[in-house]
Amino acid sequence: MIQSDEVADALRNGAPIVALESTIITHGMPWPQNLEVARRVEDTVREGGAVPATIAVIDGTLHVGLTDAQLEDLAQRDGVAKLSRADIAACMATGGTGATTVAATMIGARLAGIDVFATGGIGGVHRGAEDSFDISADLRELSETPVTVVAAGAKAILDLPKTWEVLETLGVPVIAVGQDSIPAFWSAMSPHPAPLRMDRASEIAAAHVMRGAMGLPGGQLVANPIPAPDEIPAEVLAPVIDQALEEAAAQGIAAKAVTPFLLARIFELTEGRSLEANIALVLNNARLAAEIAQEIGVARSAGAPGA
Repeated sequence: MIQSDEVADALRNGAPIVALESTIITHGMPWPQNLEVARRVEDTVREGGAVPATIAVIDGTLHVGLTDAQLEDLAQRDGVAKLSRADIAACMATGGTGATTVAATMIGARLAGIDVFATGGIGGVHRGAEDSFDISADLRELSETPVTVVAAGAKAILDLPKTWEVLETLGVPVIAVGQDSIPAFWSAMSPHPAPLRMDRASEIAAAHVMRGAMGLPGGQLVANPIPAPDEIPAEVLAPVIDQALEEAAAQGIAAKAVTPFLLARIFELTEGRSLEANIALVLNNARLAAEIAQEIGVARSAGAPGA
């Protein structure tokens, strides 16, 4: 594992750090917008008082924190693998290059000693999973790896009720920020009640520290709603998602190819509005994650219960 100088200094000095995934760079957006957004997310973390640590596997080595030159190279590379728990070790062992999903980023963060990770939305139970058994490894990772993940809920293309049921079964805390329902990615509100609600970063940080003190496995999902001016109402998105799902089924798209196809098709059907909302929610999550990372440090320094 190689840490960037910025991340290594932060770890040495006990400064707050926020892990960031790299799949959004390689599989989420076209060049050069992917690089521009990656830089904006990192800058947002810095403006929030924390150090960004974008995680990726490059030529067989796990990198925690990328230089700007590495970010630019990754953003332009072809054939970059999409890595989760099942294939990150194989990619490293064979000298490959891969971008980390939520699950793989959590693994990298844990190995580096990073508590907080900001992303757009987690994976979950795909629609039709009762037949396909297509369930993201992100859910099990949340139950096993002690990292607090800040996201705008699960991606709205998923079967959200089943996703929340699986997380409940796995014992993963799902914390809605400032509201009583779980946000639905591009939409701030949903009909799904939040199991937990917290209104301040300090509360989320205290819960993270307490879980560690109790020896509880797994992390927390912090469901942070997209800002109201940037959201796409659920009633507008529903028919668009249904159309994209029907097209994916008709074309026989499955497994890891499903999510990139759906997101690209929804981008087309919303005339780019979904990507604009995606960028807004990622930046919003980066801001909150930086605050939580700082508050975890405060809690530990103050000797808070469980610290």
